[in-house]
Amino acid sequence: MTEVDLELVRSLLRERHPDLAELSLRLVDGGWDNQLWRLGEELAVRLPRTPRAPDLLRKEYEWLPALAPRLPLPVPVPVRISEPSVRFPKPWTVAAWVPGEPADKTVISRTADAAGALAAFLRALHEEAPAEAPGSPDRGVPLKTHAAGFDASFEETAAAESLPSGAVDTLRGIWDDALAAPAWEGPPLWLHGDLHPANVVVTDGTLTGVIDFGEVCAGDPATDLAAAWQLLPEGGAAHFFTEYARADEATVRRARGWALLIALALLSVGRAGERGLPGGKTTWGTAGRSTLKRLLTSA
Repeated sequence: MTEVDLELVRSLLRERHPDLAELSLRLVDGGWDNQLWRLGEELAVRLPRTPRAPDLLRKEYEWLPALAPRLPLPVPVPVRISEPSVRFPKPWTVAAWVPGEPADKTVISRTADAAGALAAFLRALHEEAPAEAPGSPDRGVPLKTHAAGFDASFEETAAAESLPSGAVDTLRGIWDDALAAPAWEGPPLWLHGDLHPANVVVTDGTLTGVIDFGEVCAGDPATDLAAAWQLLPEGGAAHFFTEYARADEATVRRARGWALLIALALLSVGRAGERGLPGGKTTWGTAGRSTLKRLLTSA
């Protein structure tokens, strides 16, 4: 595995993008599939660090420039892509830098403003996708796709988080209700696909940007609408759905199920971080617990 350090990134820029090579360069903490380096004031270098990352970067490079102009919040539009080389055997990109602090590392305090910003962003994004838009095996799909794995993950979380029996019953009810909700019957819509707190940024207490479009795909908007409970403080979900104004009762029910499913994944990564395991992120655990609390309150 190639060791990525400042010297390597600088040399890659000199080799492929010499006009950018002397800009300031620093490693940014964060990212799951890609390592992130801030390049100057307006750009970022993204280098794959997981096996699936190259395909995600290529997908962003293909589709995000076309989607970005209609979106009301800044997004990391890729501006250049570099093919694998002897020096670095994977593709990598240079993208626009989106300023702000990831929401898993700060708080949204201006709830109504953030709810409105999120609703406006998703209204703009959730348009019918073309036939050639990418699909996903696990985003934008019917929730029953995840039913087999849910039980084990839920039981593990309930035990690890010491959830009281009442909370367990309520959360299980949310999941069962989401599974029973009528399926999405509309055309596949464009989705971000991964709207958890580490993939949005906050400035002055409100939502000011959306990042990491590696999971962009077409499908059921309920996957994205789960962000109402993942991102917004208590009470924000109701304001969000009023502003979004496109979700029927069945879609809201499915979205709650997606919020619970994603919270379990966040909690798993968070517990790994608390144990000091590779890939663990303690801030994701905090985000997962907050999501469960909001779901319980809303129920």
